[in-house]
Amino acid sequence: MGKKKIVTKVDTEVSATPGAAAPARRGAKRQVLNGIANISISYNNTIISIADMKGNVLSWCSSGLLGFKGTKKSTPYAANLVAKDCLEKSKKYGVANLKIVVRGVGPARESAIRGIASSGLHILSLLDRTPVAHNGVRARKPRRI
Repeated sequence: MGKKKIVTKVDTEVSATPGAAAPARRGAKRQVLNGIANISISYNNTIISIADMKGNVLSWCSSGLLGFKGTKKSTPYAANLVAKDCLEKSKKYGVANLKIVVRGVGPARESAIRGIASSGLHILSLLDRTPVAHNGVRARKPRRI
């Protein structure tokens, strides 16, 4: 099936140049001072992820991950616990300052923000990036309860 490739070893010497960057160690914990907390809230769940300024996620948590099931996932109490758990996971990176970005509507918006604010971290900014339709496609029919 085709030609066989014969590889011969050639003696090459690699000289270490001074000042060359050493390869990154696996498992080395990096220190991150500034972070972004992305809070995604819907009528069914609350998801919080904390990332560095480049967008690399340091920690994340959701109310389903903490054991809440069904309608209890969207409660303000669950959102408060999710915020505290996510911050606890990100403390090993040394996060001190946070920008908070909130997306979505739901009953747990304010409670998730309060959970982050009560942790003692310095909050740099609070943005509301809830997607708002600009008269695109037809809206869904309203719920009848």
